[in-house]
Amino acid sequence: MNMTTTQPADADPGYDVIVLGSGAAGFAAAVTASCRGLKVLLVEKTEAFGGTSAISGGAVWLHDTDQARAAGHQLSSEQMRRYLKELIGAGYNPALIDAFIDNGREALRYLETHSELKYSLRPLSPDYYPDLPGGTQAGRALEIDEYDGHKLGEHFKDLKRPPDGMLLFGGMMVNRVDIQHFLSFKRSPKSLWHCLRLMGRYAVDRLNHPRGTRLTVGNALIARLATTAFANGVDVWLQATPEALLIEQGLIKGVQITWRGHTRKVFARGGVVLAMGGFAAGANAAEQRPASESEHWSMSPPANVGDGQRLAASVNAAIGDNLSANFFWAPVSVLHKADGSVERFPHLVTDRAKPGVIAVNRAGRRFVNESDSYHCFVEGMFANGGANAPCWLICDSEALNRYGMGLARPRPVDNSALIDAGYLLRADSLDELALIAGIDATTLQQTLKQFNADAAQGVDHQFGKGSSAYNRYMGDPQHGPNPCLKPLHKAPFYAVRLFTGDLGSARGLVTNAQANVLDRSGAPIPSLYAAGNEMNSIMDGTYPGPGITLGPGITFGYLAASDIAARLDHSTTHEPRTGEPHVLRTAHLHD
Repeated sequence: MNMTTTQPADADPGYDVIVLGSGAAGFAAAVTASCRGLKVLLVEKTEAFGGTSAISGGAVWLHDTDQARAAGHQLSSEQMRRYLKELIGAGYNPALIDAFIDNGREALRYLETHSELKYSLRPLSPDYYPDLPGGTQAGRALEIDEYDGHKLGEHFKDLKRPPDGMLLFGGMMVNRVDIQHFLSFKRSPKSLWHCLRLMGRYAVDRLNHPRGTRLTVGNALIARLATTAFANGVDVWLQATPEALLIEQGLIKGVQITWRGHTRKVFARGGVVLAMGGFAAGANAAEQRPASESEHWSMSPPANVGDGQRLAASVNAAIGDNLSANFFWAPVSVLHKADGSVERFPHLVTDRAKPGVIAVNRAGRRFVNESDSYHCFVEGMFANGGANAPCWLICDSEALNRYGMGLARPRPVDNSALIDAGYLLRADSLDELALIAGIDATTLQQTLKQFNADAAQGVDHQFGKGSSAYNRYMGDPQHGPNPCLKPLHKAPFYAVRLFTGDLGSARGLVTNAQANVLDRSGAPIPSLYAAGNEMNSIMDGTYPGPGITLGPGITFGYLAASDIAARLDHSTTHEPRTGEPHVLRTAHLHD
């Protein structure tokens, strides 16, 4: 793996590792490599680092972590395998699943030992299909600990800001626990104190910062890894575009990058890690989704257009095929603002499972268990040829005042601006709501009559809302007998339109258990790796639990960097070769 010193005039000094992409997988690879003494360049296409990970929930789903052991959860690897085999089915890849199960704990432990990364176990967090064999109610999902953004120093300004819809009061971040406190502050002195404390800190932050410095969820994850990366001397290039892979005698030798107005050939002695977030925002994404008349909105950043796959195509890299789904689904509502901008809101955890909330299609019929996972919900929207897309999330005034819905906040927030913008529909009767939403009024009345009768008894006979441990976990724990069910009866009534959406792409580059990209014959492509959404989903496009993208992303980012470090350690010499011709080929994106 020796690299010739004969470099073009426009070449930069070399690195040991080049990481393309600044999400969790990319930073996990960069931090791991830098902690092992390697010289690392991390390249980010946009003006801020963090990618999709920075606006995610930040949770990871891993087997047998130190945190789970400390809490007394003794979950066998065979139990995990059985659960994934049941869910994934024919797409189950034993080698990759084993690598994930066997190395996830090691990866997290290494990063927590050598970096600022810190996770805590969720005391209760059921898998998304807890009733399947091998499913659990706790032990696999971990929550990122909050972080002080001041520790990033001057780099805080370059951390990707979450969408406004994910912030309170214009710039305050909250996590899952905070949200529950805000929903309960009128009923709990403890919750009231929690909320007042958060708002007090936020008020102080805004004296000197454009947003709060208390970082949670995905922002905390990225900030923790980035703080260590900067401290370790990782070079981070923002607004840098990878144009081509550099190939010498069949080996990946580096990347041609346009940065600060110059195109440079940057060499990597050990390897290149592709972690550019997949292709969900790309022009070819639509043709890889099920047919539907609905608009589709991706939460993936606009820069995630498939550059990694196009780069790897120049070396005949294989791309996954016949996945259960090519994307990780989530229903999305859309606010069209007066200035022409658009705000997207993914309906993940805050509203669909709550009592007094249902989803209906344009015919006025329910079509899905609203409390199931966001991935399942959109699968229901795509069913029957996309007949349930778009759909409407409907609630009464009691539910809106207590829980909010989408971008609409609970009382005492005034949501009139959302009503004026047409995002939140308000009506004094169900018939009026049906009229302005374009829903069949007679069928909607029948749907509500059946649902309300069931909800009064605490049992949803039609779709089983609130019937699983995961459903109940997502509901209101202070509401009984079913935390997900309550009749809709108190006017005014409200509705928000939901479109099919996604959190990113699942279909990606085929790799082996070391995250080494494979070519179309199944052979490893030397020195080329993939992790995160750039790597073909080890879950085959299914969604077993919270954090099933970030858990594998961190694991395989760590494995990629570890493999590079091991290869460099075993290299007999780092001196330049003699007597060999220098043959350098530039493999461009359009090759």
